[in-house]
Amino acid sequence: MEIREAARRWAQTWRTGWPAQDVEAIARLHAPDGDYYASMFRPYAGRHGLRDYLTECFGVESRPAEVWFDEPRVDGDTAAVEYWAVTYPHGEPLTVSGCTVLRFDDAGLVTEARDYSHVREGRFSRRTAKPTTTSPAG
Repeated sequence: MEIREAARRWAQTWRTGWPAQDVEAIARLHAPDGDYYASMFRPYAGRHGLRDYLTECFGVESRPAEVWFDEPRVDGDTAAVEYWAVTYPHGEPLTVSGCTVLRFDDAGLVTEARDYSHVREGRFSRRTAKPTTTSPAG
């Protein structure tokens, strides 16, 4: 499978699977022995590890997440996908902005996924987040 097609399939599956809390749809895209890093301090081994992570996260979400995924950026067997989500763990809004760096095998399954994200309490839409500017010292 072409990497761009695999990355788009990954983003689309997360786009629909996260709000639906569809653990199996998301896990099917992961190679059986692939690694998933929810952060550099939270590694999960194999498809079963990803299932455990998703089950843990989805278990505290009290309503469907609001998600947005960008078009994947692809280089060789690797893709990066930016995302933005508002989740509701225990009923309280939590905004997550991040990027997942993915490596795929020839079948289009994820062999390695590394998630880099920032989390902020509250509900922040993607459009309301404004970049900050720093004026030069002097």
